Amino acid sequence: MTSYNKPVISRSPFNQNVERRKVLELEKNSPYSNLKEKLISLKAKVGVIGLGYVGMPLAIELSKKGYQVYGIDINVEKISRLMNMDFYMSGVNKEDLHEVINSKKFIPTNDFSVISSLDSINICVPTPLTKDDIPDVSYIKSVVEEVKQYMHKELLIILESTTYPGTTEELIEYELTQKGYKAGEDYFLCFSPERVDPGNGKYITKNIPKVIGGKTKFCTEIATLLYKDAIQSLVPVSSPKIAEMSKLLENTFRSVNIAFINEMAMLCEKLEINIWEVIKAASTKPFGFMSFSPGPGVGGHCIPLDPMYLSWKARELNFYSRFIELAHEINHYMPEYVLNKVEIALNKVNKSVRNSKILLLGMAYKPNIDDLRESPSLSIYHTLKEMGALVKYNDPYATQFTDNEGNIVHSIELDHQNLRNFDCIILLTNHNVYNYHEISENSNLIMDTRNAFKNIDKSNIVRIGDSPPGC
Repeated sequence: MTSYNKPVISRSPFNQNVERRKVLELEKNSPYSNLKEKLISLKAKVGVIGLGYVGMPLAIELSKKGYQVYGIDINVEKISRLMNMDFYMSGVNKEDLHEVINSKKFIPTNDFSVISSLDSINICVPTPLTKDDIPDVSYIKSVVEEVKQYMHKELLIILESTTYPGTTEELIEYELTQKGYKAGEDYFLCFSPERVDPGNGKYITKNIPKVIGGKTKFCTEIATLLYKDAIQSLVPVSSPKIAEMSKLLENTFRSVNIAFINEMAMLCEKLEINIWEVIKAASTKPFGFMSFSPGPGVGGHCIPLDPMYLSWKARELNFYSRFIELAHEINHYMPEYVLNKVEIALNKVNKSVRNSKILLLGMAYKPNIDDLRESPSLSIYHTLKEMGALVKYNDPYATQFTDNEGNIVHSIELDHQNLRNFDCIILLTNHNVYNYHEISENSNLIMDTRNAFKNIDKSNIVRIGDSPPGC
């Protein structure tokens, strides 16, 4: 039998130069080179759609880099307040905001037609869940409808909203393909997940590494030019799906581990073991262990919601993710567990929840911020009201909220007399401004869900993961 060798493709310098010239010629005659030049020279006009906890800090950083940035939001009141510089948001530096507005580098607007003159847009809109834990991507769809009206070639589109793998291609690329635009040739498409951590003074938009997944290599390269210098560290990946999945992996990891430590806290109560001391001891291991803390539940936009986006997508593929579902179930149960402990503690002093005066300390979902999104404190507040308790709250950051009946509820002042008037204090958010020693000295009964009173040994303090279930 005669054998044939496969032809050898020459990799001579001549052939390599020919190939490179072809690539350069392609770049020269494509929108890639035009947009690339605009981004490098800072002449590009940039749009950020959605001026919330994600969009506002990003818009400011891109403005500070030197781009002309248009902040687009449907909230007319927000736009008006921004233009009058009468606006505050946790995580946004007032001086930076005033600087970019005064210099006209940042222009707030609710007019989507400005997209027709922009070179790039970052979509930073909410992605909530429905009541049935189904992804609600209606905000993304609404933005895409606006983009379709004002779409033009050479536009860079980056989706930053957290969502299930495949969203960028299914909701944006598909719709624009129907309009005759091809991603990577007529326009550039990427997904770059937001990683904002409200209240974190160390890690902010500028120094949190930015994952970027483009539809093509050129798409990724163009997006990195936009973020370069505005964001300190850029992490290119091979596709939008990789970037989408990376965000869900990060937050599902947290959800599962928080659920695990919540379950361990409940077990430790039955064993009459202090979970907080156990965690402290385990944390001394320099490898193979990561510390998580139990609490009254999970809150914010990410941890309660993101895993359910992944779980929903898994079910669409006939895959049942037991870890994700179980973690959601445990974390969702924690407010009820806290209330069970409160009820037992009140019964031991011959009181019932009904008609008891109860003060909640902290309504925000985490310390030192005003963010109430998905906060377990809200669930506990409303359940106590349903149980007939007389409920008030104090939070130096979240000074008011709207209850289920549409009433505005205000934070009360915290003083010694106020504390003594309540039958039970439930510490839900461990803000740094609270004086825990004074609170313990002036309270009748304390339910500590965060180990905030860890250095105070008093018989009137009941802790999650410490006192036995009957205490």
